[in-house]
Amino acid sequence: MLLDHLVGLYTHPKQEWHTIDEKHEGIGASLSHLLIVAILPPVCAYISSVFIGWQIGVGDPIFLTAGSAIFMAIGMYIALVSGVFALGYLTYWMSRTFGSEPEYTQCFEVAVYTATPLFMSALGAFYPHIWFLMMVGLVGLSFSVYLLYTGVPILMHIPEDRGFIYASSVVTCGLVLLVTIMASSVILWNFGFGPQFVS
Repeated sequence: MLLDHLVGLYTHPKQEWHTIDEKHEGIGASLSHLLIVAILPPVCAYISSVFIGWQIGVGDPIFLTAGSAIFMAIGMYIALVSGVFALGYLTYWMSRTFGSEPEYTQCFEVAVYTATPLFMSALGAFYPHIWFLMMVGLVGLSFSVYLLYTGVPILMHIPEDRGFIYASSVVTCGLVLLVTIMASSVILWNFGFGPQFVS
C-alpha cells in the first residue's frame, strides 16, 4: 500500500525500520512513496507563492507569476527526486567502507524514508513567513537526521557504532548534494530562468 510506513516512521521509528528491513518490498514501493511525498514541497511552494504571497520582514507580500511558479515547481520536483536517487547511490557507494554489503534497494529505502519528514515540512509554506518556515524546516531536518541515524544500522545490518559513522558520512553527502542543487539554481537564474514577480 502506498505511504504504508508514513505513520510508523513518526510514531515508532525503530520498529518501523525493522518492518521495512523485514519486508523489503522492492524499489517500486519506495519509488511510489518518493514520487508522492516529493510532490508536497513544489505544490505547497506554488500555492504559497501565487495565491498567499511570501512575507519577508515588513511590507507587502511578494507574489510570483503563475507561469514562473509552475516552472520553478517542476524544477524543484525534478531536483528533489534526483537528489534522493543520488543520495541512495552515494549511500550504496560508501557501504563497503563500513563493512556492509547492501543492495541498492536498501540504500534507496534509507534515502527515501529519511527524506520524508523534510519533504513533509513543506506544509509550513501555507504560512509563508521566513522565521516560521525556518523553524518548521529545522524540525523536519532534525527528524530526518534522527531517522537516518536510527535506520542505517538496521537496514545496513551493521553495529550501531559503525552505523553512526556511516550515517554521519551520509549526512555530509546530503549537505554536499543540497549545496550542489542550490548552486545549480543560482546558475540557472543567471541564465534567465529566475522567478518573475507580480508587479
